[in-house]
Amino acid sequence: MDTLDPMVRTTEVHKHFGALHVLRGVSLTVARGEVVAVLGPSGSGKSTLLRCLNHLETIERGHIEIAGKTLARADATGVARYPSESEVRRICQHTGMVFQHFNLFPHLTVLQNLIEAPMTVRRRPRAEVVPLAEALLAQVGLADKRDAWPGRLSGGQKQRVAIARALAMQPDILLFDEPTSALDPELTAEVLRTMRQLAEQRMTMLVVTHEMAFAREVAHRVVFMDQGRIVEDRPATEFFAAPRHERARAFLASLA
Repeated sequence: MDTLDPMVRTTEVHKHFGALHVLRGVSLTVARGEVVAVLGPSGSGKSTLLRCLNHLETIERGHIEIAGKTLARADATGVARYPSESEVRRICQHTGMVFQHFNLFPHLTVLQNLIEAPMTVRRRPRAEVVPLAEALLAQVGLADKRDAWPGRLSGGQKQRVAIARALAMQPDILLFDEPTSALDPELTAEVLRTMRQLAEQRMTMLVVTHEMAFAREVAHRVVFMDQGRIVEDRPATEFFAAPRHERARAFLASLA
């Protein structure tokens, strides 16, 4: 992994929701091809961090770089300044987001869900996008669901379609926000298998998850958050062998 070419870099990022201080100086670097699992208790800021990286939320202070482009720049006083909306959109095309509850368009078929963004956002012709979408559906094991409606799919199938849809934009980075938390164990296995394959293909991935087996086996690093801060950031093998922070030890013990 090329640490000299980070795909994500945040420096002293702060985010409030009203009086609630959700991110409290988060600094994180993710290298190209790296899989980083973000762990921590509910309310620790994990999902908010991902949403700030994808500009679904804006930050008040700090600096964010995505694929070498500055999404938010801290001015001399530390206040975050964003570029033009068109530049923000260009930068965000480097990231793909997979949500907890799939967020598929129910009025579009599986194929239409995949080709909508490449055609409307990237202005790519349908004849070029459809073969890519079909190849991605085959990659996630759903080639036979090309013309199905989302409402006819299982939860695991919906999430694999959501992953294929994110990949259809050909992002450099995939952000996963609790991608299996709405699924039962059998369907969870389907989705994690797809994510393992992406990791083997050296896709840069930042994964908020409670799936400890995935984090232990697939992630290169674990970032543990508590109360809006990163309190531990270590190679996954070291983290699971002996977490240093008391809150991390308690968290792992609660899942045992």
